[in-house]
Amino acid sequence: MSKHAFRGAEVFDGSDLHIGKALLFDGSVIAGLCGETDVPPGFDVTELDGGTILPGFIDLQVNGGGGVMFNDETTLDGLVVIAEAHATTGTRALLPTLITDTPDRTRAAVEAVEQAIAKRVPGVIGIHLEGPHLSIVRKGAHDPALIRKMGPEDEDFLLDAAQRLPNVMVTVAPENVTLPQIKRLAQAGVIVSLGHTDCSMVDAKAAFEAGASCVTHLFNAMSQMGNREPGLVGAALRTGGVSAGLIADNIHVHATSMAVALAAKARPGEVFLVTDAMSTVGSNIHEFHLNGRRVIRRDGRLTLQDGTLAGADLEFGRALGVLVDQVGVTKQDALRMVTRAPAYVLNEDFGHGRLVTGSVAHAIWMDSAFGNIRGI
Repeated sequence: MSKHAFRGAEVFDGSDLHIGKALLFDGSVIAGLCGETDVPPGFDVTELDGGTILPGFIDLQVNGGGGVMFNDETTLDGLVVIAEAHATTGTRALLPTLITDTPDRTRAAVEAVEQAIAKRVPGVIGIHLEGPHLSIVRKGAHDPALIRKMGPEDEDFLLDAAQRLPNVMVTVAPENVTLPQIKRLAQAGVIVSLGHTDCSMVDAKAAFEAGASCVTHLFNAMSQMGNREPGLVGAALRTGGVSAGLIADNIHVHATSMAVALAAKARPGEVFLVTDAMSTVGSNIHEFHLNGRRVIRRDGRLTLQDGTLAGADLEFGRALGVLVDQVGVTKQDALRMVTRAPAYVLNEDFGHGRLVTGSVAHAIWMDSAFGNIRGI
């Protein structure tokens, strides 16, 4: 296998931004960093015109892509289309996300992801089940007829899924799950995330203490932070062991709210980016259907016919631009939010989210305007 060096671009390794360095490869394995003028003999050199080399993006909330919704195509073939569509935007690892649906559809989704991982479909590393155990009050675009409490059979199904898949994330509302259920799921390795809930800060903190470790699309479809009731937003920002996804399109969340949240977030949990992408990514479609309801694509938004936001028409390149240009986040911090920060949430990241000597690279190159992205 050939030895290759890339130079002329910054290198972000998942934590640090390196300037004036060349990234070395021995075949598909990272061989290290060196000065741009210190490339060892025997390495073919590719000169890059600026930009950044970085780990491929990790997206923990992907509802569809390539014209396909996971809810409609809960099959191996559907997952291949979705993963390939997101790969063109720089995403190298993702959790296909099933929006609230029937028990049969949920079982099919887990089986499809299990098949995709067994066949090593590039990018598919687990599943995110967003519902059906949510709050009707904060349902968003989820079908209220399918929302329900978590029963013993639902819990058993999730416990079984956690044995079959490396990463199982579930979004639940404290209104429709019990603290013992959260505890048992978390102890079994399920990544329990709170979302689509109108819970109080006290109830959110209790769920975190029981084992919930994440919050789904911060600010959206949840109790807000007020002067007397901090809600889930306040609880998420105040609790250090909790991470939170964020849709950074300046539509779902205002840039000022993003800036305040990022400044306030207690560590070690972090805010990470998600696309909440629907079937529109990698396609030219102008509308699609979700649980039989029409979703319209217009001016960067996806909405039901009543105007309710229904996922996002977003790619990470645009989200990074919003963070840097409108929120004021440093480039290094923004890049971490699509690489190491989401990897921190996972049980198994399969080497994604970082560039480490001796590891297989899942690397991409991105221009300085975040608009041109390609694999290397």
